[in-house]
Amino acid sequence: MATLVLVRHGQSLWNLENRFTGWVDVPLTAKGEEEARRAGQHLKGHGLTFDVAYTSVLTRAQETLRIITEELGQRPPVIRDQALNERDYGELAGLNKAETAARYGAEQVKLWRRSYDIVPPGGESLELTAKRTLPFFDRAIRGDLRMGKTVLVAAHGNSLRSIVMGLEELSTEQVLSLEIATGVPLVYTLDDSGKITDKRIFE
Repeated sequence: MATLVLVRHGQSLWNLENRFTGWVDVPLTAKGEEEARRAGQHLKGHGLTFDVAYTSVLTRAQETLRIITEELGQRPPVIRDQALNERDYGELAGLNKAETAARYGAEQVKLWRRSYDIVPPGGESLELTAKRTLPFFDRAIRGDLRMGKTVLVAAHGNSLRSIVMGLEELSTEQVLSLEIATGVPLVYTLDDSGKITDKRIFE
């Protein structure tokens, strides 16, 4: 048996300001730091000890991971890879979402944000995000899980949606309605074949 914990980073400054963030390296807010602390406390309360941790190359995910492991009093080896980065919003990065809807039309912005394969200008669709995230997950993280390890992944809304889509075998339609809250651990138990035997949300 193996355990996989997925945590979306705590609230970032641009989450607070309702901006498209993507690969722009913005910090956590005070609320985001508190969300990460609370995630660490939840995991500590359940007695989880991590063998390895993964995160993206972006500060908000790395800082979330740092706070969580600090709360746990653990120092697992950390692997950082841009395959776990947030979806790249291209030319939309930094723009306020409401102002973008006013400029391009609410329906167009909804397609960029909530479709599976429509690409925003200069950016990535969820499909393209999955095409870089899932091979890394299968190659690296699943390898640890196959060895029965307890693995922590601190990453981003869309890279984690991609992972959940693969884990839970969601359709492209189902993944579009999947919401992953900031700082809330998703805890999976997997059997030796990699099949999910239990899923919990530590809110």
